[in-house]
Amino acid sequence: MASQNNQALPPGCELESYRIERQLSVGGFSIVYLAHDAAGTPVAIKEYLPNALALRGEGQLTPTVPPQYQADFNHGLKCFFEEGRALTGIDHPNVVRVLNFFRANETVYLVMRYEVGQTLRDYIRQQRGWLEESFLRSMFCGVLDGLGEVHGSGLLHLDIKPANIWLRDDGSPVLLDFGAARYAVDIGPPEPRAMYTPGYAAPEQYHGKFTLGPWTDIYAVGACMYATLAGSAPQAADERMVDDQLQPARQRWGSDYSPRLLATIDECLRLAPARRPQHARALQASLTTDQPGDQPPSSWLSRLGLRRRK
Repeated sequence: MASQNNQALPPGCELESYRIERQLSVGGFSIVYLAHDAAGTPVAIKEYLPNALALRGEGQLTPTVPPQYQADFNHGLKCFFEEGRALTGIDHPNVVRVLNFFRANETVYLVMRYEVGQTLRDYIRQQRGWLEESFLRSMFCGVLDGLGEVHGSGLLHLDIKPANIWLRDDGSPVLLDFGAARYAVDIGPPEPRAMYTPGYAAPEQYHGKFTLGPWTDIYAVGACMYATLAGSAPQAADERMVDDQLQPARQRWGSDYSPRLLATIDECLRLAPARRPQHARALQASLTTDQPGDQPPSSWLSRLGLRRRK
């Protein structure tokens, strides 16, 4: 079934105690709306509606799922529901806050705290060039603080990428979209229909040679840091395992950023899971603590000064 554009729920549509105001965004698996609860508080509502498996026409509330796609639709629905169940137990400033989740219209809805800002992916596109190291360190330390909370709750995210990192207007990050998440007690070979994003997925997400774990999310964080500097995703891990053409961060940006930051990125992107930082907290400490003699290159300081004078 070819990918199709599903009709969003219309403004004024009611879902339990929530009223839809307008569509905020749409992706391959879901539509996100701005809505208000009974008290008038704005919330974001995420609706499970995969374009490739279901179709909702104009004037309809319930999507139509062809029989041949029903099993895949139900599998995704289950994962979406489990995403809501997992996240309702996490309350951290750097993790999307799920306030409620429920079934309606033969699909599932997640009610989330409404945040003003943009995705890291959009932010990277807008910058089109060099970013201040202080911003990079601070922002990714926030990501890792939230990720540490996620791992501490027994979950793996498994789909960290710039499109799933939300930046508030003050620059603080929020981890989004836990649709691929798995409980750590279930870690092992990836599921047959596991979701992953080339460039950000770790090698172990492509096959069952290695066990999934916190180090899998660490690879994705490293890939996000690399992409923030490069403007695009690094070489996909499955390609790197055959012919590794990825230029290390220390070589590519050695005259622009501090050795500690660049070494941290390269450590995260090691193909062997055991050679990466094993925990989010350890990686966070690496970003906040400089080693003796770890100073930005003089050209980095010059560029920083020029940027501040603009």
